Amino acid sequence: MALEKVLTVSGTGCCVPGSDIDTDRIIPARFMKCVTFDGLGEYLFYDVRKHEDGTNKVHPLNDPRFNGAKILLSGVNFGCGSSREHAPQALYRYGFRAVIAESFAEIFFGNCTTLGIPCVTATTADIALLASRIEANPALEVTVDVEKNRVFFGDENFTVHIPESAREVLIAGHWDPIADLLDAEPAVAATAAKLDYMSR
Repeated sequence: MALEKVLTVSGTGCCVPGSDIDTDRIIPARFMKCVTFDGLGEYLFYDVRKHEDGTNKVHPLNDPRFNGAKILLSGVNFGCGSSREHAPQALYRYGFRAVIAESFAEIFFGNCTTLGIPCVTATTADIALLASRIEANPALEVTVDVEKNRVFFGDENFTVHIPESAREVLIAGHWDPIADLLDAEPAVAATAAKLDYMSR
């Protein structure tokens, strides 16, 4: 099963500012009672987006100007807290395909990578610049270039960083280890056949 190579991600952006945005804020625990991840996008940032009666609060994701955004901007230590993979799944199901932040929690970063979501880091100033451009023009196309380690928007761009190991698997299309294992099934079977204890 060949996976798509994640070379670039392009689309409109949305900024959800803040530091230490944890996985419980990204997807509250009470919405994790599910058999599959389908539908989790509906509950993304639910408690900060919705009042108790289900009506909308003021929040960037409730702003129709940012409907359909594919690139999320945020602050320091994004995705901290518990290691729940439901958090990146909720981002993916909502429609986000890349995240730009000042830093990421390690496990959250890894869970995003295995979904093919590049998480790139940038400086406070560069994120603020891009956020201001998006605020002024919500239709602005933003491109996260994983190959070049840069973000492009309008006639501007800046450098971003992603660990080389994650960058390599994304651009090679090997970001899902389970898919890689399934692809290697013939080789696994051939190796197993050579092991005496497998035939006992």
